[in-house]
Parts: sequence; structure tokens; C-alpha cells
Amino acid sequence: MTPEGGTTVLVVDDVDASRYAMGAVLRRAGHQVVPTATAGDALIELDVRLRSGALPDAALVDVGLPDMNGFDLCRRLKAHPLISPMPVVHFSAAAITAQDRTRGLDAGADAYLTVPVEPEEIEAVIRAALRGARSRHDAVAQAGRLARLAAATTELHSAHNPQELADIAAAATAQLVGGPAAAFVYGPEGSLHLGRPTRYEAPPDATSRTAAALLLERGMAGRTGVRSYTVPAPLWPIGFIPEGHGGARLVLARSRHDHPPVALARPARPAESPQTRLLLEQLAHTTSLAAESLRTFAEERRLALTLQRSFLPQTPPLLPGAEVALRYVPASRNAEIGGDFYVGLSTPDGLLVGVGDVVGHSLDAATVMVELRHALRAYATERAEPVDLVRRLDRVLQRYHPESTATVCLALINPTTGAARIANAGHIRPLVVGADGTAEFSDARGPLLGLGLERPAATETVLGPGDRLLMVTDGLIETRGTDLAVSLERLRHAAAEAPDGVDALVDSLLDLFGTREDDVALLALRLTGRSGGAAGGGAQAVR
Repeated sequence: MTPEGGTTVLVVDDVDASRYAMGAVLRRAGHQVVPTATAGDALIELDVRLRSGALPDAALVDVGLPDMNGFDLCRRLKAHPLISPMPVVHFSAAAITAQDRTRGLDAGADAYLTVPVEPEEIEAVIRAALRGARSRHDAVAQAGRLARLAAATTELHSAHNPQELADIAAAATAQLVGGPAAAFVYGPEGSLHLGRPTRYEAPPDATSRTAAALLLERGMAGRTGVRSYTVPAPLWPIGFIPEGHGGARLVLARSRHDHPPVALARPARPAESPQTRLLLEQLAHTTSLAAESLRTFAEERRLALTLQRSFLPQTPPLLPGAEVALRYVPASRNAEIGGDFYVGLSTPDGLLVGVGDVVGHSLDAATVMVELRHALRAYATERAEPVDLVRRLDRVLQRYHPESTATVCLALINPTTGAARIANAGHIRPLVVGADGTAEFSDARGPLLGLGLERPAATETVLGPGDRLLMVTDGLIETRGTDLAVSLERLRHAAAEAPDGVDALVDSLLDLFGTREDDVALLALRLTGRSGGAAGGGAQAVR
């Protein structure tokens, strides 16, 4: 809508004297007038102005036009999505009955004048029509801004890292103000991330970034909440928003005293409406909360990863009569930490190896993983029969963590004979990679831990000379959109073609499957035939 005082009114009237008189009244009131004599001329004029982006702000339409009556012309205008917001005022010296006025209003007109009419009334009706159109325009614009803010809120809380958060906040700011913008978000490590939806010839240098950081911190002065202020052009560092706009207007928000603020920046000119400023403050507040969530997530992930690494040995256990390779790879930097674990024990009953995964991705999952692994090690000192251990772990989860479930696969191996007993609780079945270049999955199956269901008997197999036993967690092979059976078959083929040795086996699989969005634990074992004594005797190595 054109600002009041610079409005344009289209006058459609086939009578020259009447058209001139209407135009004179409107011009005296400060409006620009576009006179046309017929409905066809009016439609041509509107088409030209639509292409140039300069539509009239209102139309004053005679009812009795020679080529199309004013009612039908009004319907044509209101049916066009880009022209329909323009208010239409009918006038007539002949169609002056209540029925005529009703027809005009039902056709979409905003008002109806009967001629003769006083100039003051014409001016007042046009002002009222323009006011109503402006109100509708502002309401639609505000609804659009609110919709953009709602969409931005969802995107902000789905950001995976500070840079992505800054980019989303900058794009949302630019949409709300309809111009260039920038956003500043501090990462957990203290670095300042800049988001800009517009490409610039050169990014701001280190000096500009330092100056911006000082302005952001001083702007909040140690306070929490939301604050807006303007930085004059001489003080605002170059490279963040285009120059020549009189500096920058900032909206800063901080949720905690001990954390840095986030900031949304846009040019100081032109000024925005109070509604836009309010939406920008809400956007800044939402960005601050999203940044706080990222910090909390990063800290939780760091703690969980530290917890996992402290309880998962990084060197393989010393198992008499076997060589073992272990790998634990945390999820990508932006993913949550999981509950994957592995175990390798030399027990009086034989060599006990296994891998497991607590369902979920959080510090809680990592904590439950630690408890299960400790319980497993403790129970194995009494009796290392895999099915008995699985039953005990199932009871641990039911009693102390009823809301959790987990998978685990355990194998008890005689290092002298190669005889192996395997118990599986909902985990990927272990793979026996033969010395002859074959690879087959064991048939060991069973329900998840934590459900209290009956456990099947152990599956028995024999590892021959040179055979390797491979255990992995699902994070290695699961890919969104790919059937698990396809991924398992790919794993089987890759293991069969892997180089000799346990380290070469696990490393080649990690290289093949690449960076994953979930934690990965792998264990590979091969018997050496040098047990250093019977399975039940000698010193015990525990990892």
C-alpha cells in the first residue's frame, strides 16, 4: 500500500464531465488520479500497472459503463489474486435504490455512492476505503511475519550446531525486515559464528569480528533478557551488513549471566514498524534458547563420551590363546552419544567376548551401559555361561532401569578346542569369517534385554584354525532408507573379502562403511592355539 498522502485512485466513468469532476475532487484531496472511460480501458491500464508493480490504491467505478456494468467489472477485479486487495467504490446517478446498492456491495465493492454527492463525502469514503485496505494489508503482512517466525522457531530448535543456528537466525531476520541481516551466535568453545543470508564480496576480518564481539558483550552489560539498541555507522565494524545504512540496529538476547548473548543485526535505516521490532525480539529470544540447548547438548555429549571412553578399554584385552581387536567410534559430532559397549574376559570357563547396545542416545543410555558392563564383569567371575549371563542382565534392567532396553551378544570360547557357545539378546548375529574366505552369520537369536522373556538355549559352533569371530553394533551398518537385510549382506561380503588379521578386518569395515550417525563398536577374535594352559587355569586377564 502507498503511504497516505501519495495514493493513486483509478476513476472509471464514461461521462467526461463526471470523470473530470471526480478527478478534481480527488486531486484536491491530495490523490493522484488515473482516469479511464470504459471497463476495457480500466482493465488494460491495470494490466500495464500490474506488470510495472504500480497498481492504484483504490478504484472509483461508475455502475453504468457502456461495455460492462460496474458490478461485473468489480467481480473481475476481485477475482484477480493480485488486484483483489484494491478497494472498489461504486457510484451512480441512476442506480440509486437499495437493491442497486446491495448488488454493488455483494459484487465486492467496499462502498457505494449515489450521485449527486458532496465532495466531502467522496473524500471521506475514499479515506475509509484506503484505511480498511491498509488494515487488511497490515493484518495479512503481520500474519505472514508470524508464520515466518513460527517456521523459524522450528528450524532454530532443529539446528545441529552454532553455525547452522546463526545461518537460520540470519535468514529469518532478513525475511522479517525484508532486507539484509546478520546473526551472531557463540559456540560452546567460545568462538563467534556469523550467519548472513546474503553473499558478500569479502568476509569480515579478525579485527571486525573482535570489535563485533565487544559490542555484543557491552550491549548486554551483564544482563539477561532481550535488549535493542542502535550502533552508529562509525562504531559498527564493516563486513557484516552492507554499508550506507546509518550503522546497525541490534537485538541481543541472553538467557544466563554466565553465557554470551546472541544478536540479530540489520541496517539502522529504514526504520521498522513496532510489530516487526516485537517479532525480532521474539526471534532473538528463541535463538538464545536454541543456543542454550546446543550448549547443554554439547556438554552432555562430552560427559557421555568421556564416560564411555573411561570404561571402554582402548587397548585389546590379553586373552590367552587368542588375538583380539576392539574399536569404538562415537557418532558424528552433531549426533547424540549412544550406549554401545564391548567386553573381553578370560574366565575359568573360557574366553568370554561380547558387544552390546543400550537403546537410546543420551547420557542416561551411556550410564546404563556402564552399569550393564560392570554387572556382566561381576557375574562372569562366578559363571560365564552366556545364557545365564543374559538372563541376569535382563533382570538388572527390569529391576533398576525398567524404562530401558538393550541388546547384547555373548560368546564363551574354549581357546584350545575352538568350541563356542553363543547367546544373543536382540543383537546383530555374530559373523564367523572362515580361513577359506567364507563368511556366515551364526544362528544365535533371542529377545531384547529388559523384557523379561524366556531365553533360548545357547547356539554352539566351532572356530577352526584361522577363523575369525566378528561382532558389531548396528551403528556400523544401519542406514536410513536401506533395508537391514541388504546392509547385513553387504557386511557379510565385506568381511569375507577383508584382509587377513583381526585388526585389518575391523579397520577395513570401518573404512568401507564410513562416518556414521550412530555409535559403532566392533570386536574381532581369532584363536592362536597358544592358550598358555587349560581354559580354566592360570591367570585371568580382565578388560
